[in-house]
Amino acid sequence: MDQIPITVEGFAVLKQELTRLKTIERPEVIKAIETARAHGDLSENAEFDAAKDKQSFIEGRIGELGYKIASAKVIDPETVPKDCVRFATRVLLENIDSGEEVEYMIVGQEESDIKKGKISVSSPLGTALLGKKPGDEVVIQAPGGKRNYEIIDIL
Repeated sequence: MDQIPITVEGFAVLKQELTRLKTIERPEVIKAIETARAHGDLSENAEFDAAKDKQSFIEGRIGELGYKIASAKVIDPETVPKDCVRFATRVLLENIDSGEEVEYMIVGQEESDIKKGKISVSSPLGTALLGKKPGDEVVIQAPGGKRNYEIIDIL
C-alpha cells in the first residue's frame, strides 16, 4: 500500500468527514430509504431511488476516506526542515514578470485549495518547487502561458 502524504490539519479534516458520514449522513439516508419504502411500489418511487443513490455515494466516500486514512503518512509542518522546498513547507514566491508575491503551502491532493494558498505537491508548480532553495527560479507552463517565479523564502 502506497503512503499518501498529508499534513496534520488535512488528516484531521479527513477524520472529521469520515465521522460525520458514519454518524450523521449514513443514519439519515437509511431513515430516508425506510421512509421511501413505506410509500409502497419501489419501481416508480423517486424518493427511494434518490436515497439509494445518496447511500451509494456515502458508502463510496466512506471507503475512500478509510483507505486514505489507513494509507496516510502524516507530516507535521513544524518538523519539516526549511533548507529547501518540501512537502508541508510554506514558500514565498515572487512572480518575476509582475513582481507580485504569493505564498503557498505544499500539500497533498486531498487538501489542495488554491484559495487558501495550498497547492498540491503533484501540481505543476508544486512539482517544480520541490527541492529548490531561496534564490532559485522556477518556470512552469500554466494554462495562461509560462510563469517565472523566484523563491524568496521558505517560511
